[in-house]
Amino acid sequence: MGESRHIKQASRIVFSVFGAILLLFFIYFMPLPLYIFKPGSADVIGPMVKVSQPGPEDRGELMLTTVSVSNANLMGYLLSFVLPYQERQPKQDLLKEGETEEEYSQRQEVVMLTSQADAMQAAYKKLGIPYRISKDGVVLQRVYPEFPAHDVLLPGDYLVKIDNKPIQAYEDVRSALAGKKEGDQAAVTFRRGSALRTEDIALKTLPVQSGETGPARIGLGVEPVDVLSVKAESEAQQVSIQAGDIGGPSAGLMFSLEIYNKLVPEDITKGYRIAGTGIINPEGQVGVIGGIQHKVVAADRAGAEFFFAPKDVTEGGRTIENYSAAKKRAEEIGTEMKVVPVGTMQDALDYLAALPAKTGG
Repeated sequence: MGESRHIKQASRIVFSVFGAILLLFFIYFMPLPLYIFKPGSADVIGPMVKVSQPGPEDRGELMLTTVSVSNANLMGYLLSFVLPYQERQPKQDLLKEGETEEEYSQRQEVVMLTSQADAMQAAYKKLGIPYRISKDGVVLQRVYPEFPAHDVLLPGDYLVKIDNKPIQAYEDVRSALAGKKEGDQAAVTFRRGSALRTEDIALKTLPVQSGETGPARIGLGVEPVDVLSVKAESEAQQVSIQAGDIGGPSAGLMFSLEIYNKLVPEDITKGYRIAGTGIINPEGQVGVIGGIQHKVVAADRAGAEFFFAPKDVTEGGRTIENYSAAKKRAEEIGTEMKVVPVGTMQDALDYLAALPAKTGG
């Protein structure tokens, strides 16, 4: 009897421990189909932008802002209702159909490359600096899961050759695959990091794109993006950007302002700490971004005195709020930081030009 009682007690302890482990796993480790968005960082751009012949050191600072995105577990989900400035969003709202989280991250890094090239062009055009653009390769933004290439290639891979034909631009990919049939293979040479590999990859019929006419095309099932190189004619005015692991297009405006500031003799910051966000195109037009309310909080925490926010835009009868959302969040947190609406790079430059130089510390 005594031995049976001890076995039952031991069994209850084992089941209790096992149950507790399962509960902890569910609370802390079981992922939910949600992301948690919250304020990220405000990073000084100066060290990221290099010029062949830098000018005098600036008194102020220009800062890009980020949003922190993390996978939600049950604990994080519950805390997001209690902790300030946290929001939940279904993963499917960010990910393209069939796209993994790793592929999304790689896609953001690829988009950042394009954003940097656009920022350089916007600054060069504003300054009247002659420059030229060349296509220096093709990087993959996405690999579709229903294609054989998905088992070989990854977003972020650089295409080097197809059937021994060099690939310098997207047009070269189409040319190399012209005349192929479904089921044919192509010898694809690609670079991943510092490693160079060649693999035979079967081809399939590509889905018909909107507005596309003519016979169906055969391909790898990838989204290739041209890698643009922007070169100033004068080596002394050449700019390079090293942004680390920051991804996405939303730092474009702030990069263009930092490049401009590096190439003019005056300090456009006038001693202030200036944060902001916004997509930019080569013509200097500023586009809206997501998560701006979180970036306002990040900028305020970093001591920014001004925050450039893209103007609200109306598309198809729907208004996309950026400035309005930023101003509302600024009022909610009671910051003294001034939120400034901008529609172009010139709007930001005009605002900075009108500021008095900052005095004191």
